Amino acid sequence: MFTSQVSQRGFSDWLKAIPWRRLSGLLCILLVAFCFWLDREQSQLSDKLLRLHVLANSDEAEDQSLKLRVRDRVLETVEPWLEEGTSAASAGEILAHRLPELTQAAQEEIQAAGYSYPVSLSLGQSWFPTRYYDGFSLPAGQYRSLRVIIGEGAGKNWWCVVFPPLCTASVTESLPQTAAQAGLTEQETFLILEDSENYVIKFKAVELWENWKHAWEEN
Repeated sequence: MFTSQVSQRGFSDWLKAIPWRRLSGLLCILLVAFCFWLDREQSQLSDKLLRLHVLANSDEAEDQSLKLRVRDRVLETVEPWLEEGTSAASAGEILAHRLPELTQAAQEEIQAAGYSYPVSLSLGQSWFPTRYYDGFSLPAGQYRSLRVIIGEGAGKNWWCVVFPPLCTASVTESLPQTAAQAGLTEQETFLILEDSENYVIKFKAVELWENWKHAWEEN
């Protein structure tokens, strides 16, 4: 009984001796540093990508089918242009200069399909949720994108990456080489491929942080 009381008193004294305020302050500093690191990881990745975001007029089957036709026409049109691009920034400059041509091509495709919907194309920053593609995935966050809005733009969206061209079947087979040519580091490539357990954890951490940050900004 006496031994038990001594042990409890010793444990209590040990707890009191712990500098809790200092520890809590240190934990806060570490947490903030970790969040800044996650933010930097996503930002560095997004700076090397140019995404494509196509919004259909509605969720009707015909409008969704039209969305895919317009997507294919846009990808077919920009593919030879972006062969000149060496980075996402240069690819964006090329598309910015040729946006009227690309808008015309998209409009022609809509009219050829028998519709009279207007279409608008723009380049800018957009928030994207986490997306899983064939062979790779991208964490949630802000990305620069080519945005294509068909008609009301009220239907289900289609996302991909136009630079580097990661979404075509021929490219996904050699994705690491394509990513490297576009300036992605080996670590960034491993991240989007979720190449190992460590990178899966890192991907999930970036995803959770970006989703939380977006929800906070929306509120």
